[in-house]
Amino acid sequence: MTNPSPTASNPFEANSGDDRVNTPVPSNNSLASLTALVANDLDAVNNLILERLSTDTPLIADVARHLLLAGGKRLRPMLTLLSARLCGYSGPHHIPLAATVEFIHAATLLHDDVVDGSELRRGKKAAHALWGNSASVLVGDYLFTQSFQLMLVAESLEVLRVLSNAAAVIAKGEVMQLDASHHLEISRDDYLRVIHAKTASLFAAAAEVGGIVAKAASKEVLALMRYGEALGMAFQLIDDVLDYTGGGQAFGKELGHDFAEGKMTLPLILAIQADPSHKEFWQRTIENQQQAEGDFAQAVQRITAVDGFTATRLLAERYINQAREALADLPANHYRDALADLCDFCLQRDF
Repeated sequence: MTNPSPTASNPFEANSGDDRVNTPVPSNNSLASLTALVANDLDAVNNLILERLSTDTPLIADVARHLLLAGGKRLRPMLTLLSARLCGYSGPHHIPLAATVEFIHAATLLHDDVVDGSELRRGKKAAHALWGNSASVLVGDYLFTQSFQLMLVAESLEVLRVLSNAAAVIAKGEVMQLDASHHLEISRDDYLRVIHAKTASLFAAAAEVGGIVAKAASKEVLALMRYGEALGMAFQLIDDVLDYTGGGQAFGKELGHDFAEGKMTLPLILAIQADPSHKEFWQRTIENQQQAEGDFAQAVQRITAVDGFTATRLLAERYINQAREALADLPANHYRDALADLCDFCLQRDF
């Protein structure tokens, strides 16, 4: 994706899909109904994760299990499973590929929490808070190596290319985000490039490899990639809102963590740009990291006053619309319906 900003020229054009299968299930916006659709596959993924965490080094197992078994949504591996099934795949290789995606995600979370100093992850104490930074970083590295071993199971150079490229792009995105922290001059487009790299790239790869392993037509593989990419952008934008509104606590997120860390997310960027009269406040709290009691509440008020949260949600909705449009190039079946329902789940997390 060259330009992560949604525009009229963005290649998410809706086309009519074929009707190879048409057995839709009733629409339901709960994530539980979606996971039920691939429940057996998810069980197989979880069993493979447990198998890969069986090691004679207890620290690796303890740290990795603490994160991987903490009740995460498995949203990214679910994309791989749903995409493969949507394209008619009935073989075994989507299971290790879904586990690969989860290992990549978990590795980045372990590293991320060390960089950010996060105390919570998925509603529990972050691994580095229990075992220290060194253990978190090294176990994250171990999970990366496990992910690359699992990639090879599919015996596909294209799968290897997509997933290894995603891992590299995510790492670059994390560095981009670190470099952008505390910098008030970061623009909206700068930030969209950051979240495309650190979040949307793995969503895109997770969906794309499901199509690749199913040997789907190139048009369908491209549609899955575009769907995942747009969904990932929207997912991160809603995360930006959750950090300030408090809704994220239901998902194990720390209220106000982004603000406390001086992280430049879209609601904050929009507020800074919309009202220059508060520049001194933002310089003190974000640029200089001199925060006092009541500053977070003031930040929320100032973002709200310029409709920063509303504008961020609206942009997320635009990406979700692009994700829905991408689905039109895919077979019409209950797995495609499930991917459409994931769009609803993504947007409804902050309500």
